[in-house]
Amino acid sequence: MKKYILALDQGTTSSRAILFDREGNICSTKQQEFEQIFPAPGLVEHNPNEIWLTQLSTAKLAMSSIGAQASDIAAIGITNQRETTVVWNIENGIPIYNAIVWQDRRTSAFIDELKKQGYADLFKQKTGLVLDAYFSGTKLKWILDNVDGARQLAESGKLAFGTIDTWITWNLTNRREHVTDESNASRTLLFNIHTGQWDDELLKILDIPKNILPKIVPSSGVIGEASSGLFGERILIAGIAGDQQAATFGNLCLKPGMVKNTYGTGCFLLKNTGEQALESKNNLLTTTGWQIDGKRNYCLEGAVFIAGAAVQWVRDGLRFIDDSSEIEALAASVPDNGGVYMVPAFTGLGAPHWDQYARGAIVGITRGTTQSHIARATLESIAFQVTDLVSAMKSDSHIDLKALRVDGGACKNNLLMQFQADLLNCAVERPTCLELTALGAAYLAGLAVGFWQSTDELEKVWKVERIFEPNMTTEHREELLYYWNKAVGRSLDWIK
Repeated sequence: MKKYILALDQGTTSSRAILFDREGNICSTKQQEFEQIFPAPGLVEHNPNEIWLTQLSTAKLAMSSIGAQASDIAAIGITNQRETTVVWNIENGIPIYNAIVWQDRRTSAFIDELKKQGYADLFKQKTGLVLDAYFSGTKLKWILDNVDGARQLAESGKLAFGTIDTWITWNLTNRREHVTDESNASRTLLFNIHTGQWDDELLKILDIPKNILPKIVPSSGVIGEASSGLFGERILIAGIAGDQQAATFGNLCLKPGMVKNTYGTGCFLLKNTGEQALESKNNLLTTTGWQIDGKRNYCLEGAVFIAGAAVQWVRDGLRFIDDSSEIEALAASVPDNGGVYMVPAFTGLGAPHWDQYARGAIVGITRGTTQSHIARATLESIAFQVTDLVSAMKSDSHIDLKALRVDGGACKNNLLMQFQADLLNCAVERPTCLELTALGAAYLAGLAVGFWQSTDELEKVWKVERIFEPNMTTEHREELLYYWNKAVGRSLDWIK
């Protein structure tokens, strides 16, 4: 009997590999950070080769640390930072440019041109997305337009485009499989979420040749094998999902109406809407959650660009702390924020504002303001942004939130989780396993190969570690939200 599912969790700041057993327990985990490249303000890049090497290294280390062999692995599931864009030469496997990260804003001016030309409604209707530099399509166009010889290579069939799942799979399979799943495809501005196909009209508008796009495969299903040269024997690759859809699946938000939020580099709130692609009237995104056995499951999504990344900035930029985990104690050393509000719009604001030109702000500073107040305001900014998303979601669905399931590194922070429950005035459920993104990828792969027989079996695996109940007066909540909204107003439309 196979013992484990290997989940590859390729994130924005690190690559992680986790071995899960049948009970959903983490048997081994390894993580490696990699370089964040900032060529100019608003630009963010990664080295694709470093991403691949750190991901491969963590997988081998996770296995070797418990003596697991390839024969012990039932399947590999892959989850990834979405929208980050890689283009490589298929003849030599070398990327023709750095990966352009989802946070990157270099295509903002082009997005403005598309809006002026009246394309916003067409893109939203077909893709479920708002026109924004966040998504992969305009990043891909930028690479084709700005890297010497790129378009000629594309025309001669020598280039491949992919999001990070595609790049990892291509390397894992020794260049045999050029694929992506619908959850990742639905984040490109190139994919029609209603037909499940790359959209010729959108490709023409963005001037992107179809031949460089990956084949679309199910989120759960065997799509290839990891090369025996990597692990000694071949291992089935049987699950792919973008990180937020994987976390939704990992949180077992499998019924319409269930909601989860992931507290990572950014924050991502997803609500399962079943087989119905609901169109938001409040600037949320309609996205493919996953596609299994030919059935497509949709979600409404709100994206916050900067969440845990704001804590990293307090650590690395302000140097208030040496480790991100220290921010809770620093923030808890004062009873409140002292009137200080921080809007972490370092790369603009995502939902529900979608302001490419917003920038970060700290307001309400007085002579009495300390590091502790700024640390607390930073943590609180994460919860405030999530509250904005929940408010938009409530407005779209006219249904109050009964409970929020949470995951991601920052949800270990008890102060943040309690403040979130207070702002939302609902319970926040934190599971025992916080690696729900990786667990979701493992579930998708495991279901495909019979490691788990059904989602009913998965329900027994998911366990709650702690429930945070709201404990704040309505008056206090409304006052906090009033000043938060005022602070956001100061950050909007800051640069041109």
